[in-house]
Amino acid sequence: MKAERVVLELHVAEMRQLFNAMDPAPFRERDLDPNAYSYIVDWGRETPARQPLGLVVQLSREAATPDDVGMLRDAVHTYFQQRANATRRQLRQLFRVGRVSLLIGIAFLALVIVIGEYLSLKIDKESYGYLVKESLIIAGWVALWRPLEIFLYDWWPIRAEATLLDRLSEMTVQVFSAPAPTVVATA
Repeated sequence: MKAERVVLELHVAEMRQLFNAMDPAPFRERDLDPNAYSYIVDWGRETPARQPLGLVVQLSREAATPDDVGMLRDAVHTYFQQRANATRRQLRQLFRVGRVSLLIGIAFLALVIVIGEYLSLKIDKESYGYLVKESLIIAGWVALWRPLEIFLYDWWPIRAEATLLDRLSEMTVQVFSAPAPTVVATA
């Protein structure tokens, strides 16, 4: 059984309200307005993860042409796909930082263990040597905190964001115009 599509309805006066006014690119390549983007993404987060998505834009001041519908559909799909790709690049960069941090942390931990062992042998009083050794080992483990945080926790939200943006890049897009007002002649 196919899942029912979840639809977001946006009511705007003109289609240009959906696009970033500061972006000089043609409509198909333009960025979405930051407020529209945030609204759509927040809505997408609230939808069930496996359900297909749809966007219905209701225009109140202008008539939608077939070219407008195609242009908006392409712009929405392209923009969300670009954002998904950028989020994946961010995730790859995070893992790169995590790997380098892990190597540095392990090297630092090994160094402080060796230094701790050496100092514990050189310090006359046994309790002071043990204190210095254990303090250095704790510092070494603290150096591993950030890489472990990256590999255990930090990547999940970024991956979820990329998955959401992929879903939004595949949503159906429809545009409707408000019916033309009827003019009533009075005598």
